[in-house]
Amino acid sequence: MSEFAEDEVELQSLVKQFLRSISDKISSAPSPECAEEILLHLEETDKNFHNYEFVKYLRQYVENALGSVVEEETNNLTREDGQHAIGSGHDTLIHAVTQRTRYSAEYQQMIHTLKNTMITVVESLKNKSEEDQLRKEETHQEKQHRQSNIQFTDNCSDSGSSFSRSYGFFRQEQLQILAEKLDSSKPKEVRWEALKVLCRAPTSDVLSCESWSSLRLNLCVALSEPDPDLSDNALRFFAKSLSSSPLNVTREIYTSLAKSVESSFLSHKLSFPSGSATIDVNRPEISRLLKQIRLMNDFQKEVTNFWIRHPEKYMEEVIENTFSLLSFHHEHGSPGTERVLEPVHLLALLDVKATWFKKWMHGYYSRAVILRLLERKYKSVAVAALQQCIKYNESCERFTNETTESGEQRSIGLVQRSVYSGKELEYCCFVYSLCVLGKLIIYTNGKKLFPIKIRKYKDPVTLTDLVVILLNIMYKHPRPLDRDSSHTGSDVLSPSTLVMEVLWMLCEQTECATECLYQTPVIEKLLTPVIALLNGQKAELKSPAATLSLIADILARIANTDRGLALFLFEKNLVAAHSERTFAAHIIVQFTQRLLDKELPSLCESDMPHSLCGAFILVCRQMYNTCEGLQVLRPYGLHKALAAAWKKTSSLSERVQTPVPGAGAGSSTQELQNMLIWEETLLDSLLNFGATPKGLLLLQQTGAINECVSYMFSRFTKKLQVSSCEKFGYGVMVTQVAATAPGVVALHSSGFIRALVLELWSVLECSSDDVRVVRPKPTPIDPIDRSCLKSFLYLVNLLSSSQSVWELLGRQPLANKSEYTLREMPTSIPDLIDRLIAVNSDVKIHSLFRYEESHTFGLRLLNVLCCNLDSFLLLESQYNICSMLLQSQMRNVTDPDSSEGTIIIDSLSVERNHVLVRVSVVGGPSERRLPPRDLQEGEGEHPYPWPWFSCYPVPRCYTLDPPDILHTSPDSEISAFLSSWKDPKNDGSWVEACRTLYCKVMASKPNVLTGKVLADLLEKVVAHLSNSASECFFSPAPYKEEKTVKNALLSSVEQLGINTCLKYGIYLGLLKEEAANDLALLIKHVKIFLSTQRVETSSELITHQEGYPGHDWLASTVFLIMAGNMEKSLCLLVSLSSLLTSAFIWPARIHASIHFSKEVAESGIPPVYWCTAHYVEMLLKAEVPLVHSAFKMSGFTPSQMCLHWLTQCFWNYLDWTEICHYICTCVVMGPDYQVYMCVAIFKHLQPDILQHTQSQELQIFLKEEPIQGFSFTNHLEFMGDLEHKYRDIVLADMKMI
Repeated sequence: MSEFAEDEVELQSLVKQFLRSISDKISSAPSPECAEEILLHLEETDKNFHNYEFVKYLRQYVENALGSVVEEETNNLTREDGQHAIGSGHDTLIHAVTQRTRYSAEYQQMIHTLKNTMITVVESLKNKSEEDQLRKEETHQEKQHRQSNIQFTDNCSDSGSSFSRSYGFFRQEQLQILAEKLDSSKPKEVRWEALKVLCRAPTSDVLSCESWSSLRLNLCVALSEPDPDLSDNALRFFAKSLSSSPLNVTREIYTSLAKSVESSFLSHKLSFPSGSATIDVNRPEISRLLKQIRLMNDFQKEVTNFWIRHPEKYMEEVIENTFSLLSFHHEHGSPGTERVLEPVHLLALLDVKATWFKKWMHGYYSRAVILRLLERKYKSVAVAALQQCIKYNESCERFTNETTESGEQRSIGLVQRSVYSGKELEYCCFVYSLCVLGKLIIYTNGKKLFPIKIRKYKDPVTLTDLVVILLNIMYKHPRPLDRDSSHTGSDVLSPSTLVMEVLWMLCEQTECATECLYQTPVIEKLLTPVIALLNGQKAELKSPAATLSLIADILARIANTDRGLALFLFEKNLVAAHSERTFAAHIIVQFTQRLLDKELPSLCESDMPHSLCGAFILVCRQMYNTCEGLQVLRPYGLHKALAAAWKKTSSLSERVQTPVPGAGAGSSTQELQNMLIWEETLLDSLLNFGATPKGLLLLQQTGAINECVSYMFSRFTKKLQVSSCEKFGYGVMVTQVAATAPGVVALHSSGFIRALVLELWSVLECSSDDVRVVRPKPTPIDPIDRSCLKSFLYLVNLLSSSQSVWELLGRQPLANKSEYTLREMPTSIPDLIDRLIAVNSDVKIHSLFRYEESHTFGLRLLNVLCCNLDSFLLLESQYNICSMLLQSQMRNVTDPDSSEGTIIIDSLSVERNHVLVRVSVVGGPSERRLPPRDLQEGEGEHPYPWPWFSCYPVPRCYTLDPPDILHTSPDSEISAFLSSWKDPKNDGSWVEACRTLYCKVMASKPNVLTGKVLADLLEKVVAHLSNSASECFFSPAPYKEEKTVKNALLSSVEQLGINTCLKYGIYLGLLKEEAANDLALLIKHVKIFLSTQRVETSSELITHQEGYPGHDWLASTVFLIMAGNMEKSLCLLVSLSSLLTSAFIWPARIHASIHFSKEVAESGIPPVYWCTAHYVEMLLKAEVPLVHSAFKMSGFTPSQMCLHWLTQCFWNYLDWTEICHYICTCVVMGPDYQVYMCVAIFKHLQPDILQHTQSQELQIFLKEEPIQGFSFTNHLEFMGDLEHKYRDIVLADMKMI
């Protein structure tokens, strides 16, 4: 260290050079503490840090002193543990070496020597700096005459005379002298000079001095001086202090400033003229206050950035002083006299939208203090804001007869001015007050400030009263809203825009909307103009069309919430014609229809009838795109009115002449553009009928479904929201449309399916490899990569319904080409099956870039498709899926040339095995076992213990023990009841007694209701109901057995269905092998019988070409219940066909039925979808809301699963006993129990549904997994409750089919 001491002069030079290089950074620091902080973090902030000679010197010194120590410790640690080579081990080594070095004797010696040497160097520099300063003071003494005893350069140890800038440093005695000179008794010149000096002083020195109290008082006095030299300099010091001090200091400055402003308002009692007379804010007394409030407002906007880092008491002091100033009020004179100018007027001029208050209310930390102070001490601030709104509303009422709009809102905020009229100043205050109130009432404790007692008002003003006042202001100053462009200029400050902003905020907050908007007076106020126009009266509105557009906007937002929708649909809270109370929904839809039919001349003559009509259609849309809303609006036939308007507009738009270049085409171009916008609005509104099952039927009946779906596809590709109110995209609507035959045909013709297939192929097979060079993709561990999951779910949604599968795949052969080019991409579902599922040749394998991933994707899709039995039967009949899978398993062995080779275990063989078991074994959750797809990981265990098979029969381990079915139970109550009633004809009490006993037995001994007891019960009940005139819904169709029935041909799908049913019946012990002929004969009888019950249709749907598409699962179920007795089964089915229940539990019976109107029969949409599934969705929303929300979030619909389950009578989803109970319950208890059962199942599955929604596999879970643990007995009470609450609605609508 001796060389260090000898080179002390050089080190002094290096330190001076270093300080000179960073002088700008240090001199800009507001305090010595900040300067120290800058030095500590200099390496992080200065890119030249390591280039300074002083830093290089220190680094070399450390290397010389500790280099050998570091090297020795590194070698020692490396020998101890050889793991410190790379990665985290390397970091551990560095840390260990550093720790040992810091505790070494060499390190302690180095620090001690370095510290002593640097102290010597710094003291030397400090002494030299003081000497230089003394010489400088003597030289400049005459120039500094009045300031020479104050001005000193910084004598800190880290600054020298060579700095380009220096600190101002003040002693306590000097600040005491300044405080004395600022006393109000001193001459103006002395005070002015003292203020100038004080402004140049470091704020930290001034605020920490002993004479700060007297300084602060004198500064506040100077602030209120009329002389601008004094007040402006005092304000300059306050501004400097606020910008460069911590909150514990600035809050005192801010408090002083606030109290000074408040004192000035008290002493001066300023006023401004009312009406059109003007006030000049450049008047000295006003200008001075305006500057001071401007400084306060700037601080208010910035303080939220840092006050959370300080004790709450500092923030509370700032807030309390602000409210103390704003609570300053004088009694107003009578109208026409001068008004007292208050602090809120000037603050409103500076911050018209109360930005500071919005920032303060944003965080809970400050909001809690604000609301507490307002409630306990400064409620007058809220009272004053409310009074301003009331006063503006009253002024609107007084000037309603003016023909020109008052211009105060047009001039505020457009340009900076100094002259304002009294009216403009009052309007600024109104805008400010409205913004404050709007922010207050969206919080719970803010709403607690209401009701508020107002001077000259008898009753306190409630929240509802406030909203009504705001609506009245909007009515008097309407301005149409342009959603496509942001508000600029005066639009931002127009009364309607401001009121709408507040109402929008209330709509977005459920609690606020309930307390403020969902009240009878508010709804009445909103619909009063509508009711007046409907009754043929004149609406007292300044601009009816513009005002009604704003009203429609609020109504749409209210209707978009569950509580608001219920308010419109189910609460009679309006007075309509003839003093009769009615529902808001009826008023709105009637008005909308009148607008569509142009039956309101006063509105149709305006400039924007289409935009107004579109606004009210949007309100109706928020109602009819829900199940409960459609129930209320359906009788009005709004879909027909919209379709008629669309057809008319479409034909008119075609007649508009195409603009010719060079000709005056301005008007025709605008006309065409308006026509196209209106046409899209109508299409969009029609499309939203497709959001519900029943609405989709109405949409199909309009004949516009293809155009609507094409419009949806155009928006879907752009990833647009459904509307400004809906939060979700078109996923749910696409799924709803795809559930039906006409819907999926429309999707296909629109190009949606082609685009979906191409997008899937691009992700699956054509993903770019260029990106992997820079950012390699992780190897996918899931069978379906996350990048393909979205496309997979879209396909599952699209192909969920068997009718959709039949429309897309029926009569469509696979290409099976001899050659596939690598650039050839599939464009349809058959192409996709050919390339990804039916990979049965080397050509197809070689055409795939990622054979294993792509084929696994195809097999997963096939597995989901085959969960629907009708879809599987079609695939098997057309493409021989099972044979192809078995052959693939046979080829996938270790020794293909030998018959003894074992199947290779890979993802494809496991997936094929799973699919084969699924399609080959029928049964519910306790009747069959599906092999898992996961391999075993335990030691010594076989990775896949489940047996493979490449030919039938399926190994026995996949079939569980069959259930015990009691074929005879002579001691049961049901048997006794049935035998005691010999002739129940025309005895209405028999059905009720039967239902009571049935519920009793189901609740106590459900296992009794199987076998012969169940068959006898069904026979007796169906026979009684079909012979009862009150219960017989369809006219009985007599059936005479034809001799040629045995020669009737069954389709391949029906043959496969018979084989499936036979296997299940044999497994259950209900059938024998020879029952196949009887079952085939029953299917032929039923086919001939039902063919006489169908209309001759001209529909081009494939599902309407050859009878019922799929197998008759109900007929097969009845055959099994009757233990293979064909005659009893046929008799039961023929009798059942006359009952209403048959329309819902027997899809084949009602397919294209003559009992429907022709348009419904040809629609291709079954009543189990547009009636049962519709009510399931409606009841789910009310009874199991979490499940309803989960479906909406997943893009899937409950109606899809209901259609799936009910079409195949819950085969493969419930055990045989539960299937029998389902059929029997619907027959005995009524068809509406079909709805209640589905709701009960969804409630039972709620935990699983929520879990799989989170993992984005809800539809896969519901389709692939059986309904585990569901029992009729456990849910019969819940279904009874649903019957009690909803039977009047559900059953009544079922009878309307």
